[in-house]
Amino acid sequence: MAPGDLAGLCALVFVAAGLYSMVGHAGASGYLAAMALVGIAPAVMKPTALTLNILVATVGTVQFVRAARFSWSLFWPFALGSVPFAFLGGSLALPITVYKRLLALVLLYAAYRLFRTATAAGESRPVPRPVAMASGVGIGFLSGLTGVGGGIFLSPLMLIMGWADARRTAAVSVAFILVNSVSGLLGHLSSVRFLPREIGILAGVALVGGFLGSTLGSRRLPDPVLRRLLAVVLLVASAKLFFA
Repeated sequence: MAPGDLAGLCALVFVAAGLYSMVGHAGASGYLAAMALVGIAPAVMKPTALTLNILVATVGTVQFVRAARFSWSLFWPFALGSVPFAFLGGSLALPITVYKRLLALVLLYAAYRLFRTATAAGESRPVPRPVAMASGVGIGFLSGLTGVGGGIFLSPLMLIMGWADARRTAAVSVAFILVNSVSGLLGHLSSVRFLPREIGILAGVALVGGFLGSTLGSRRLPDPVLRRLLAVVLLVASAKLFFA
């Protein structure tokens, strides 16, 4: 990777890790968008995004648990349905053209949801466990297939349905992302050989951004403008992938 491209990618990864971790995400959609903008090969994108996701989600989970925002009873039904299907999705390798088109649609959907939930208010009400497990199945499979942790789908769902307030949603989402990312990567463990030589640098940048973002997010959620800015990045990357 050329030094200029690496510097640009590091900057984008740092920003994505910081901004996403503020709202309980680990940044996979942002990393995928950044790699698409820089022109990284699709075979490299999925394992790299999942690896960075695991690191940032681990930091975020610790931070939100320490801030007493995490709810085990809310988390486990979603995770129970998602983990095996994230493994299944991760084990599937799509043709490059199909993968790029599907990922473009995922990023477009994520951007739409970020716009829609930018000002959503969370009203806490019980979530039916069968519904939570069924939601986890669908989100988990799509997460493993595309290389995202699933928080970008789970968070809007929880907020729109009123299953938790914003901070508890963030805490549950980041732990959900962690287990799904691990499961998705294990499902396609052979893809680890495609990790770039610069993965150590990218991991360090992501960890710093994730630590700063989750530290702020576990105590004070960001302005809705941040979600809309993230959505713009996803829209650009989606267009690049779809028309490339």
